[in-house]
Amino acid sequence: MSILTAERALPSPAAGWRVLLVGLGGLGCPAALALVRAGVGVLRLCDDDQVDEANLHRQILFGPQDVGTDKLRAAERTLRPLAQASGTRIELVHSRFLPENARALARDVDLVIEGADNFATKFLVADACHLEGRPLVHGAGLRWLGTAWSVTAAGRPCYRCLFEDVPAEPVANCDAAGVMGPVVGIIGALMAELGLRTLSARGACNQLWTVDGKTDTLRQVPVAARVDCPLCGSAPSIHEIEESRYLAASA
Repeated sequence: MSILTAERALPSPAAGWRVLLVGLGGLGCPAALALVRAGVGVLRLCDDDQVDEANLHRQILFGPQDVGTDKLRAAERTLRPLAQASGTRIELVHSRFLPENARALARDVDLVIEGADNFATKFLVADACHLEGRPLVHGAGLRWLGTAWSVTAAGRPCYRCLFEDVPAEPVANCDAAGVMGPVVGIIGALMAELGLRTLSARGACNQLWTVDGKTDTLRQVPVAARVDCPLCGSAPSIHEIEESRYLAASA
């Protein structure tokens, strides 16, 4: 039974929704689990990595038996019984989200949920979704902190309103700085919830949700659109996906 059956006022059935999940890591795993249980019509998983033993504490779709195997195949095995019960069709995209496939991947779904572990991919997903007019949910987690927020199909405010551009210098990621598994678990579930609300026209957009695992607090911070934003501002300069903007792009 879909978790959405408890809220009968939702205007659109989850079975009709197509969702692309970029990155099947600590954020993507709990998000995928929640989306399948919700009974979305199609859940498309995009990744090209293998299961790493060091990540098992936060990548909850995998177990020791999956170490060294393809993430997408391992996730499909875990999700299959739930998908059969909820009516979700799982589709696998054995690729990173890259400049050459970004717009096509975004164009073919109703919603994109981004759980990448690097800024290059996050900006690439943001740009592709804006150019294709697709709603998007972002998520991130590092050490004890996690964030999630959704962007409407209109794409304003967008990811570039908040972070402007890909950092010029290397930025610490989960592998280097570590992350608490329960923190990204909460964020992944919140990303799925924000995505379902967005698709049902009840999205909580323009709000950055922050989880602090040390204090067990959840905060909402308004995100304002920037007039001079190169993607969604009054005179945008980004009209196409150019590979030079995302030199390190990987999901």
